[in-house]
Amino acid sequence: MIADRRRLLTGLAALPVLGALPRIAFAQDATAADAALDEVFAAAAPPAMAAAVATPDGLSWSGVRGMRRASDADGVTINDRWHLGSNTKAMTAAVFARLVDQGRARWAMPLSEAFPGLTLDSGWNGATLDDLMHHRAGLLDQGVLGREWLTAARADTRGLPEQRAALAAAVLSAPPQGPRGTFAYGNADYILLGAAIERITGASWEDAMRTQLYAPLNLTSAGFGPPPGRDNPWAHRLINEQRTPIPPEHPAADNPQALGPAGTAHMSLADYGRFVAAFMGGSPGWLSAESLSRLTAPPAGSPPAYACGWGVREQPWGGIDGPGPVLGHDGSNTMWHCTVALAPQRKRAIIVMANDGPTGRAACQSMSSRLVPLVFAPST
Repeated sequence: MIADRRRLLTGLAALPVLGALPRIAFAQDATAADAALDEVFAAAAPPAMAAAVATPDGLSWSGVRGMRRASDADGVTINDRWHLGSNTKAMTAAVFARLVDQGRARWAMPLSEAFPGLTLDSGWNGATLDDLMHHRAGLLDQGVLGREWLTAARADTRGLPEQRAALAAAVLSAPPQGPRGTFAYGNADYILLGAAIERITGASWEDAMRTQLYAPLNLTSAGFGPPPGRDNPWAHRLINEQRTPIPPEHPAADNPQALGPAGTAHMSLADYGRFVAAFMGGSPGWLSAESLSRLTAPPAGSPPAYACGWGVREQPWGGIDGPGPVLGHDGSNTMWHCTVALAPQRKRAIIVMANDGPTGRAACQSMSSRLVPLVFAPST
């Protein structure tokens, strides 16, 4: 169920390249955006999808289409909750940044300091939590989070912090599986970051998310795992060539809970927009300027440019007077899809979500491509 990591790094590759734009920053046309959503939904045909344009003040446009469950008359609403998949990673990194701002952690914190009770293999000497956030620590999902781990994690009755601590101990007591300093996207990096957060706070990652992110940003719809109940969209997967809704209480409705720091958050479109807006100055004081810079700046070195839960790419339309950075990421547990593209200098972001994997991915990419010219093109 863990999604193809190459597809989740960033949705930026699917976005159109516009020419350099003048200072006029925003030419949003709600009618055109609604029409684009209608056309994309009809063509890609996910069970349901949602799309929005976010600014520092919230959502300036949003829309939803479709049904909460395939072959069901229960239509999706603008307040429904969506699974974010790997877009949770930027949230886990932001929680760590909050701990840094509070003096409870520090940037470039060595793994030996983050896990003082463990005996680390010498191959991890000098590796830091920043390396985990950048996917450059030498940790590979292959052999760590395979089918055996998925099966065992679903049956594990220990508390989630204990499960994550056990994974950290097993991984760090052995040599790195990959070369240090080389990018290798994976979920295990962020599970270990979550385990470090749990050691620092003395509480679960879930509690840290609630106290450091959900509550301060007033994300009242936010939770973990599949959105609950029948009054939210359900995940979908193909079973015998039939798109089948998966009840949220089903064991296979999401990855194991222990994977949480890497990809199990859910929330409404508006609440996710509020989190994204925080990276455009929408929540002053929630994070320091240094932490925001650290979270969004990739390390120097070989590509790809990946910061802390964000892929980063220079785009002609990303800056005010010319090219500028655009942050992006895709999230999916193979039964949902979420795409975000954020231009901090332009203070605009595009968000698209769907409750299916393959058709949802196509819908998210297509809608993002349609929105970029509307959101970032100059006024006429």
